Amino acid sequence: MEPLKRITVDPLVMGGKPCIRGLRVTVGTIVGLIASGKTIDDILSEYPYLERNDVTEALSYAAWRSEERELVVATG
Repeated sequence: MEPLKRITVDPLVMGGKPCIRGLRVTVGTIVGLIASGKTIDDILSEYPYLERNDVTEALSYAAWRSEERELVVATG
């Protein structure tokens, strides 16, 4: 997978949730809109400061995160 350049994580923006280019639009917002039936064009109309690549990269990020596994590390 190519590096994700549009996804930012800043503890001072949206509580550290992954956002689009430091804006107050989270990856979760984008994924939720797609899940509710919105098209990329719908999203771009509602958020005119976003670009098509912002939306596709948010979806790529969400897909990548959903494939991650958490490992429990035994201590002590």
